[in-house]
Amino acid sequence: MTRLLLTLIVVDCACALSSISAALLVRFKGEVDVLELLVAEPLGWGVFVFVMLVSSFFVELYQLSNADTGWKDIALRITCGVFVSFFLLSSLYYLVPSVMFGRGVLVLALACFGLLQYVWHVFFRIRANLPVFAQRVLILGAGPLAERIGNLISSPNREYVLAGYVSCSSAMVNVPSDEIVGSYDNIFETVKKSKADKVVVSLSERRGVFPLQEMLNCKLSGVKVMDAPSFYEKVTGKLMLEDITPSWFIFSHGFRFTVLSRILKRFIDVLLAIAGLIVFLPIFPLVALFIKLDSPGPILFTQERVGENEKLFTVYKFRTMRQDAETATGAVWAQMNDPRITRLGGFLRKTRIDEIPQLVNVLLGEMSLVGPRPERPEFVAKLKEVVPYYSERHFVKPGVTGWAQVCYPYGASVEDALEKLRYDLYYTKNISLSLDLLVILKTVKVVLGRGGR
Repeated sequence: MTRLLLTLIVVDCACALSSISAALLVRFKGEVDVLELLVAEPLGWGVFVFVMLVSSFFVELYQLSNADTGWKDIALRITCGVFVSFFLLSSLYYLVPSVMFGRGVLVLALACFGLLQYVWHVFFRIRANLPVFAQRVLILGAGPLAERIGNLISSPNREYVLAGYVSCSSAMVNVPSDEIVGSYDNIFETVKKSKADKVVVSLSERRGVFPLQEMLNCKLSGVKVMDAPSFYEKVTGKLMLEDITPSWFIFSHGFRFTVLSRILKRFIDVLLAIAGLIVFLPIFPLVALFIKLDSPGPILFTQERVGENEKLFTVYKFRTMRQDAETATGAVWAQMNDPRITRLGGFLRKTRIDEIPQLVNVLLGEMSLVGPRPERPEFVAKLKEVVPYYSERHFVKPGVTGWAQVCYPYGASVEDALEKLRYDLYYTKNISLSLDLLVILKTVKVVLGRGGR
């Protein structure tokens, strides 16, 4: 989560808490101790804040790429978010009355939150468009890697601005000469002169040329020093596989999933899988009937997949393809508008209904709700030969949905597999319950919005 996004969410939380406080004071004409109520009923306050954030997420108020949207669009999104929150909270209050605020307090709180959130988001976007508030980044290097990082900063980015490049006279120069602001001899002086907040080391080859003392001076003076792969990861939410060495995996922060976290993740998986099967159980007979009427063949589709630690398991799905889909071709990549998909299968895939039987895999411990999507053994054997670090995605359980699925729209080739692996390894490196929650929210948004593969 970037610094700007975290700021946006934290202030929204403060707006939500302030809205409830204001609503209580207005409703009871100041004859109420707000702090005492917060201490006495923290769950109700927490539920309100959480629903406000979830609704804001679904109307894309936290999409930083929308930073150029106008005040009318912001007002429309916030209005939609408030209405979504009202219906969500009303339903929740009906099911769990203990977390309920009175109807008058709820309406006032929602109206107040909408107003506060509008003022804050308009201010945020005005501020985000001012370069003076962005962090200035100085890139150490002028070769292909430095050029790639420079292009990343130059693309629409509200958090960083390019302060220039520092080149080595003996190295290849791939960046514009007018953007080179210093040399290896005076990096620390260049940092002060360019007012850089961060130095990104983007050297294709460091042996014998890395300016250790100059970098140490920068670090001790309070300037943050990062390597190119770590900066790329922070900005894009995926890993730069081409320029990552095994030592980077060993020494970088992350790739740590504690026993307690595993137990908690497993508990949540089982709980939500049981809840999901109970909720969707009534539609199973209808789906089974429609599959039988649509095309000949079994209702469930089973296939061998590669799971955690590369152990094979059988995945369950509702059948979406013809029974003889791979009789003549063998294992092949699924394609967009695949002719092998049945008429009903297209609908089941777009709504992700075909994935529901995988909740059984979750209960069996073969899958998690969130994780890298399990691949077929035939494809894994091929991808391990041509895609670097492909096996590392198998150190966690595969998931019904995943970071790659919500960030990358489609995958039907080795090139797509490489791009999705960037996201899968980012998830493996940063695995956490908060990231799982984000993936689940994005999955729901994808299904309700534009469907999925």
